[in-house]
Amino acid sequence: MIPLLILGLLKENPGSYGYELLALMEKRHYKYIVSFTKGSFYYNLQQLEEKEYIKKIDQVDNNRETHNYIITELGNKEFENLMYKYGSKTDYINLSFYAAMLFANEYKREEITKLIEIQIEQTRKKILLLEESINNNETISLYFKKMLENSLSHHLVNVKWFEGLLNNIKNES
Repeated sequence: MIPLLILGLLKENPGSYGYELLALMEKRHYKYIVSFTKGSFYYNLQQLEEKEYIKKIDQVDNNRETHNYIITELGNKEFENLMYKYGSKTDYINLSFYAAMLFANEYKREEITKLIEIQIEQTRKKILLLEESINNNETISLYFKKMLENSLSHHLVNVKWFEGLLNNIKNES
């Protein structure tokens, strides 16, 4: 999915250089959508260039040469393909925690309680970051803001669910 992010950003910001695109991904909190690292970003940038989906245009900026990129016609076609590929796909929410919960009865009660408390703590942190992104970021598009709001509502529901699990464990004692 990283190629879609890079191509989409280049459509929005033609002539951007690599670090600028990566900074936009981080500033816009795209990590909520796609897991990426600096290394995976630059690997995908290189792959897109090798496939001729993007083209490097070298420029001199403040006596410093920068490697700026533009999307090619082939890249525009790939963007369209990726938009359809990911836009028409429905994924299940697959949390590692769910797999662990399948065997909760086989695990020590106090340890399962700790795991649920960890989930609550981590989810509350995500809620705070999402609220911050929604309320304090003018650079995100309306659709991405709506996606963040949807994610926020899911996390709020999950906290209630985790708290319900804790109550169930306490009531079983």
